[in-house]
Amino acid sequence: QVQLVESGGGLVQAGGSLRLSCAASGRTFSRYAMGWFRRAPGKEREFVAAISWSGSKTYYADSVKGRFTISRDNAKMTVYLQMNSLKPEDTAVYSCAAHLSVYSDRYYIGANDYDYWGQGTQVTVSS
Repeated sequence: QVQLVESGGGLVQAGGSLRLSCAASGRTFSRYAMGWFRRAPGKEREFVAAISWSGSKTYYADSVKGRFTISRDNAKMTVYLQMNSLKPEDTAVYSCAAHLSVYSDRYYIGANDYDYWGQGTQVTVSS
């Protein structure tokens, strides 16, 4: 089992940057594929970015491609989401999620693929 705690959210002006962190507990973090999702007010949760357990494979939603970067440090049991060139439409609660992927070093983009979720961190981008 793994527990996830996000941090790094806040209020930023359009065009600014934030780096979100997701700290995990558990002994097998290095075998968890990780993902970031977000939920804006009045909208469905949407996929943002995903990374395989080795960090060698990543995938992004079209809406954030070229602006956001997902990475991980397995020694620190942390996954990051660097967000640059932020837009007001990026305003949402961002949550990280984990999926135990013992046999395959791959990413997952479906929310239903993930077994564990953090509580989320609020990101607000002002225009």
